Amino acid sequence: METERERDREPRRDRDPEGRARSARPRDGLGRPLPYGAEGVARQPEGVVRTPDSTVREAQRLLDAGMPFHAHEVFEDAWKSGPADERDLWQGLAQLAVGLTHAARGNATGGARLLLRGAGRVEEYARGGAVTYGIDVTGLAAWARGLAARVTAGGGDVDASAEAPRLRVSR
Repeated sequence: METERERDREPRRDRDPEGRARSARPRDGLGRPLPYGAEGVARQPEGVVRTPDSTVREAQRLLDAGMPFHAHEVFEDAWKSGPADERDLWQGLAQLAVGLTHAARGNATGGARLLLRGAGRVEEYARGGAVTYGIDVTGLAAWARGLAARVTAGGGDVDASAEAPRLRVSR
């Protein structure tokens, strides 16, 4: 049987109003937790339903700001709230963003795996003429494969802002 003293030594988990575990720790631009009380980057609200166009615009803004972890959360909302037949597109884009996150954090192996997985997923989704909302699927896959190869080969530090991909073909 657990004593009160043992319970007090266990770290308490932050919970949302429904009782689900949610970390309230602030995070940096790459989504890494910071100590409580530190000034972090504002988080993306969860469960936001956006149009595909506003999803891409918001994710691009976050990628350009060097915040791929937060862009991943925007794509995650799209796959959870969008049509089931578009899930692979949004999941693939989320994997690309979190792959960039890991690469920028110095996790070359994890970053490369996610970049390659995301590249394959968005390309597979686009086969057969699926709607891509103007997203440059081919260019993104090439970008992801190139970055994955570079980080795997020990190509140096990855600056998330400088490496941010263009989600749509420039006009």
